[in-house]
Amino acid sequence: MPVTTAGTANTLLNTVAAEVGLTPANDPWSSNEAQFVQMRVLLQLVGEELCWLGEWEHLNRSHSITTQVGDTGLYDLPSDYLTMIQQTGWELSNNTPLMGPLSPQDWAYLKGRDLVSQSIYANFRLQDGKFSVFPQPPPAGLVLDFEYRANTFVQDPTTPDVKTATILNGADIILFDKTLVSRYLKVKWLEAKGFDSTKAQDDVNMMFGLVQPADGGGGKILNAGRSQRGFPYLNSRYNVRDTGYGS
Repeated sequence: MPVTTAGTANTLLNTVAAEVGLTPANDPWSSNEAQFVQMRVLLQLVGEELCWLGEWEHLNRSHSITTQVGDTGLYDLPSDYLTMIQQTGWELSNNTPLMGPLSPQDWAYLKGRDLVSQSIYANFRLQDGKFSVFPQPPPAGLVLDFEYRANTFVQDPTTPDVKTATILNGADIILFDKTLVSRYLKVKWLEAKGFDSTKAQDDVNMMFGLVQPADGGGGKILNAGRSQRGFPYLNSRYNVRDTGYGS
């Protein structure tokens, strides 16, 4: 997302304050006025919810795990991990797709059958905040690669490479379109006050429909299916890396 469409926390707070009839402040983020204290909390919620609500290209990250001798098969997820982007997982040493995330039932099926001998080892489950690989322990040398959506929607104004999931001061940049954020914040404020937010919600929906596709996210999810046993598999006609299998 172009940074030029983003806004600072203070700018967003004052924009909404003016729209709802409040007097803007020089530094609304640091203000002790009850209205701004409440609006600060709501702005944080808006950022967190937008991370979940859209397929935002600018929040996409990649992560890679290389298995080592002695590994248990349980690996920490990135500290900014929010959710995995579907069908981006690949085991790069063999150029085969990662199967998952598996359900508890599919995981139990794997563990209960002799599938290791069939070389079905590029399977994973997300469990207790961990990336869990089958079989356990995994063979050394696997390169497990996937993309995920980060929760870091806040940019430090002086160090652009520093991004966090929490707004710390009024100069922090909220990495979503400023019009979308201000309209969503207005909805939150109206609802918190018990006012009708129908028109404001329509404005949010319209803006979301314009901004989210322009961000570059929302690519087509390729076909996936299930075998008669219920075990998930990828459709090999569509889910093949450009280099093909095993090359």
